[in-house]
Amino acid sequence: MSSDLTDRIRTIPDFPKPGIQFRDITTLLADGDGLRDLTARLADIARPLDPDLIVGIEARGFILGAILAQMLGKGFVPVRKKGKLPGKTVGIDYVLEYGTDRLEIHEGQVPQGSRVILIDDLIATGGTAIAAAQLLREQGAVLLMALFAIDLPDLGGMAALAAEGVAARAIMAFDGH
Repeated sequence: MSSDLTDRIRTIPDFPKPGIQFRDITTLLADGDGLRDLTARLADIARPLDPDLIVGIEARGFILGAILAQMLGKGFVPVRKKGKLPGKTVGIDYVLEYGTDRLEIHEGQVPQGSRVILIDDLIATGGTAIAAAQLLREQGAVLLMALFAIDLPDLGGMAALAAEGVAARAIMAFDGH
């Protein structure tokens, strides 16, 4: 691929709090060539794994996951925050820096034994991705890999996923917080 995707990611200093360098993928998503290159790279990684389903984490994981699922001819399952799905759900509570949160999927939407790829736009500390991975495994899914557009390696998310036995890849990496 010829494009340099990192040049299409906007950095917003001091958001959401001082000292944070927010890596904003929306500038890449708004660039047709960049979005095509990013999703082609994700598909190149995912295709040989031959998943049954693509599972995307709210919210930008929905965008990338739906495109990836369409490219591979697979179904897409959203992982949502508590109370966002209309049907009967299964979920998992997990710890955040200042409190807890909950992720949910529709009950039965990931059949036992399904081979899945988990996707999100960015991995930082890994807490949300680890919780989503655990939720999928509790449903009997075989988690083939977690894919991300961006890794913030200084925050240790990829290492945390590896410690949980989750294979993971990212297309880009940015140093710092």
